[in-house]
Amino acid sequence: MDNYDVIVAGGGFSGASAAISAAREGARVLLIEKSNCLGGAAGNCQIFPFMPYWTQDTASGGKLYLSRGIFREIVEKMRALGAMRGDAEFLDEYLKLVLNRMALEAGVKLLFRSCLTSVELQGDRIQGVTVSNVSGQQTFHAACFVDATGDGQLACLAGVPYQLGRSRDSLCQPMTLCFRVANVDTEAFQKDRKRTAELYRQFRQEGKIKNCREDILAFPTMIEGVWHFNSTRICGKNPTDAWSLTEAEIEAREQVFELFDFLKEEVPAFAHAQLLSTASEIGVRESRKIEGEYLLTQEDLLACTRFEDAICTCNYDIDIHNPEGTGTSHYLFPAGAYYTIPYRCMLPRNRVNLLVTGRCISATHEAQASLRIMPTCACLGEAAGVAAAMASASADNEKASDMTAVENVKAEEAALKGNVKVVDVKVLRQRLRELGAMVD
Repeated sequence: MDNYDVIVAGGGFSGASAAISAAREGARVLLIEKSNCLGGAAGNCQIFPFMPYWTQDTASGGKLYLSRGIFREIVEKMRALGAMRGDAEFLDEYLKLVLNRMALEAGVKLLFRSCLTSVELQGDRIQGVTVSNVSGQQTFHAACFVDATGDGQLACLAGVPYQLGRSRDSLCQPMTLCFRVANVDTEAFQKDRKRTAELYRQFRQEGKIKNCREDILAFPTMIEGVWHFNSTRICGKNPTDAWSLTEAEIEAREQVFELFDFLKEEVPAFAHAQLLSTASEIGVRESRKIEGEYLLTQEDLLACTRFEDAICTCNYDIDIHNPEGTGTSHYLFPAGAYYTIPYRCMLPRNRVNLLVTGRCISATHEAQASLRIMPTCACLGEAAGVAAAMASASADNEKASDMTAVENVKAEEAALKGNVKVVDVKVLRQRLRELGAMVD
């Protein structure tokens, strides 16, 4: 079958959530993914752990979870398998399995190792997408499409205008190749973190370390003696240019070994350490951001704006890694405070049957620095999936009393089918509440 109600491009947290939610709402869904698994940044880029997706519940003093719905379901399924520690640490191999199971149970058709190559357009509609894979070229059609590629690849191929990086110079936040190190003496490393940081800064000043990142960002994993490093920093490269991306991957690998050698030779806790793995893809924090019906700004975030068409909540730090080199800026939201993200941010201005979800929605460089985390992307995806299912649902024309009326209804249905801009947002929000995915 090459005809679906909804086609989702990209199988990260946003895309998987979109596909699962659309299928659960009754849509026939195809999910196209370029790698061999679901999980996106976590599955392919070793992004870990989950950044905070909660704030303080001012009434109880406990946690108020802002990312709910399918994301919390994923967390609980992982917990049941012993693959979660607390609310943030997880085992990514189990994540891939959980997402596979959830997608298949919902009735999603999965197509792995397939890259988008072209888009078929008719007016302001996408008619179909063509992918390249081991079978050659394949074309698929749908009423509605969801771009969850992270880089806005589908939207770009469909001619949707976008902003790359920050507005003044198009520079994106730095890319990072994550890696993991085994046989670390965790107790010794925890005690020695301050001295290690000071020594790292000294080596940078002396030119012995070329990485422009100002510190070492490392997290203990759920596996004893294994530490996760999110510490390489590649600046000035374009994540949407294949040559530039290749250069970034090469440079980042050199930084991995530079940092590992420093730890092995200078930090006693790493005396017996081994480099365990590097991510199969470099992590991209920021690339394309579409021009949508609404542009989410830093001012919206700071004001903790509650939009009438809000479909997602977040309060993660406005966390900007300097696109030009050293330094990371932060804005931490007060306890109990959070902002919302409007449905309109997922709507490209010039396409009626396309939703864009995840880190490439319509937002400024500063706003995107907060909303880009995996839990928020999952919630954006769930909202996109429900909306896509609503948009692709066929109108009921059985009540037409004569053939003329039937033809008129069919014509009206054809004009509206898949149109995400006519989705009743009040109904969408109510459905998300019913699914436990909304924080009011």
